[in-house]
Amino acid sequence: MELMAKRFNELSLDEYHELLKLRCAVFLVEQQSPYQEVDKEAIHLYFRNDEGALAAYARVLPAGVTHPTASIGRVIAVERGRGMGQRIMEEAIRVAQQELDADVITIEAQAYAQGFYERLGFVRTSD
Repeated sequence: MELMAKRFNELSLDEYHELLKLRCAVFLVEQQSPYQEVDKEAIHLYFRNDEGALAAYARVLPAGVTHPTASIGRVIAVERGRGMGQRIMEEAIRVAQQELDADVITIEAQAYAQGFYERLGFVRTSD
């Protein structure tokens, strides 16, 4: 597995298209969660498997973009059941702390994923 961490201006058009396509397939089509899918402020993190296909994705946003604190969102584990969700979240937390000097990180997540995020140290603060 290879981890990539790129800001918007570092992504090629093909990479950005591939990430948007994955995000739309999961969040807009599969989960019917119509949220903004275009941003320039994020640090895009993704793992590629040994064949070069996307295995997991998350974006890390600086404080003030979507929340008063740094935030992590659009977490996707393409290869479900293989620990990729946890791996990408651990990397996202590390990037938020090291690259954005975050001491508090906000996420928005669906209720079914609450246990997953709690195991990573997050605490539910709202519905």
